[in-house]
Amino acid sequence: MSAATVTAAPALPADDTRIGLRANLRHLGALTRRNLMRIKADPESMLDALLVPVIMIVLFVYVFGGAMASNQHEYMQYMVPGLLGTTGLNLAMALGTGLNTDFQTGVMDRFRTLPIGRSAVLLSKMIAETLRAVVAFVVLIGFAMILGLDIKGGPLNLLAAVGLSLVFGASLMWVSMLLGMSLRSAQAVQGMSMLVMMPLQFGSSIFANPSTMPGWLRAFTKHNPLSALADACRALINGTPVGGSVVTVLVWAAGITVVTAPLAVARFRKRT
Repeated sequence: MSAATVTAAPALPADDTRIGLRANLRHLGALTRRNLMRIKADPESMLDALLVPVIMIVLFVYVFGGAMASNQHEYMQYMVPGLLGTTGLNLAMALGTGLNTDFQTGVMDRFRTLPIGRSAVLLSKMIAETLRAVVAFVVLIGFAMILGLDIKGGPLNLLAAVGLSLVFGASLMWVSMLLGMSLRSAQAVQGMSMLVMMPLQFGSSIFANPSTMPGWLRAFTKHNPLSALADACRALINGTPVGGSVVTVLVWAAGITVVTAPLAVARFRKRT
């Protein structure tokens, strides 16, 4: 092999263990800034984070609230805390579609030629998506408070509910990225994401009390991690005992991350 050939060969993304912690952090910061700049250049990409929480509150509180509870305010206190979980789920699942698009449009081919750590590419997307989720949570809680939501547990409990939702959402991001790198098209990722999201969202205690459901569905709802998250957020915001729901959410988040994160990283290494 000639020296010219060696020079022309594209550089591979550096192994994270070879470039050091400081370089990894520098790459992570640069790629996170890139992802945020893409959002700034395309503000329409924030519409789901800004409008979906508002639409969900209006539809469920004012369309179903009177039928699901004795009054709409009571249903708002029940349903809105659960929306923290479903909002995080929706945004997390959108990450896989964006990652798949990056592979299809050649963005990852560009990264392949740069001496950057592989982990920085995935983690920067997670950080940017987490910041989008924070914006969505602020809109959700702020709009609900305008309509009359009472934060009976106080601001610290509210922050704890948001933090718990972010932790669980981060674990689902690994699932979403794995789907994005495993399926062939963005449309396939969107379809599979819907198959994951719909049973988790509506087969949970987010929108309705499980006691009204048939036995087989109550069994699924009882073991649905989104039910535990909704119950935990509801207890924190309404100032009632949380029981073991917080621990259940953290165990689920840790388990999902332990299983899917290595698979997502391995898939990313294989594709790059």
